[in-house]
Amino acid sequence: MYIIENVNLLTDNQLKKCSLLINNNRIAKIDSHFNKYRLMKMNADPYVMTPTNVLFNSNIPQIKAFRDLKAYVIEEFLLKGCTTLFTYVNVSYEHELLPKISELKTTLLSSPIDFCFGVRIPIRLITQSFLRKCKKNKIPAIFVDLSSIDELEKVPWGWIREAMFPYNSPLIPIISSIEKKEVKSVLSKWKGIMKRENIPALYEELAENQLLSIAVLNKIGLYPQKASLMCGNEVSYNLYTKRKDKNVDDVNLFHYHSNRLAVTVHKGTVMRAGDNVLFKPGYGEHVRVQTPSYFSLPT
Repeated sequence: MYIIENVNLLTDNQLKKCSLLINNNRIAKIDSHFNKYRLMKMNADPYVMTPTNVLFNSNIPQIKAFRDLKAYVIEEFLLKGCTTLFTYVNVSYEHELLPKISELKTTLLSSPIDFCFGVRIPIRLITQSFLRKCKKNKIPAIFVDLSSIDELEKVPWGWIREAMFPYNSPLIPIISSIEKKEVKSVLSKWKGIMKRENIPALYEELAENQLLSIAVLNKIGLYPQKASLMCGNEVSYNLYTKRKDKNVDDVNLFHYHSNRLAVTVHKGTVMRAGDNVLFKPGYGEHVRVQTPSYFSLPT
């Protein structure tokens, strides 16, 4: 048990001064101070603390060689303060679901960061049978390839909604084979159907190699388990050198102030200190989502 004191915690784009009581690599309590405790203390005052990031990246499943995976994870994740990967497996037929999942888990056995994944399917696979299989295997997100407006109208959405309940993995659109001028209208049609049929979904594509917002993380069930520093949560955080910033937020720190990232801690282990990065094979875990849309947050 120890205390991280004088923490400049960045939450909701505002800095909050507090101290964290840590026990068994989890946050036991957050308070203004713990002066009465006789424990080892770490002074975080020179830094701004944020939760570690969750990054969406679809390239990871294609990387098979350990050497390539190590270099990629260090460059694209650990050096950027990201300790959780969100990705997907490509599934063209229902019988491929379990073998593809097993294959990806094998690929990520040596991952030093945590991972969570959905599936990417053609729209013809949006069937009651397939969605029940996804629900049974707790697949937290289903990426759907959209190629035309017409195909959206052919899906029996009422039956689909029943098949998804109660796990309710959100459907996420992917625009891969549509002319640029038609993308806006297809997404508009998608949004209209999802709202009309009351189907859990995202209304825009997820940007590759970008941080997932709290709203998206909540929708797929990773928040508040990840990207959050709350009581009971794991000790996973980034420390950025402090400046006199009037306006500061996680996204700006990630995109424009990576040179200020000094320390990354993942589940109590220092993964990055200055320019030194620890690649700890197998330290990453498959994050299993029990309840998508855990909180009622705006989308």
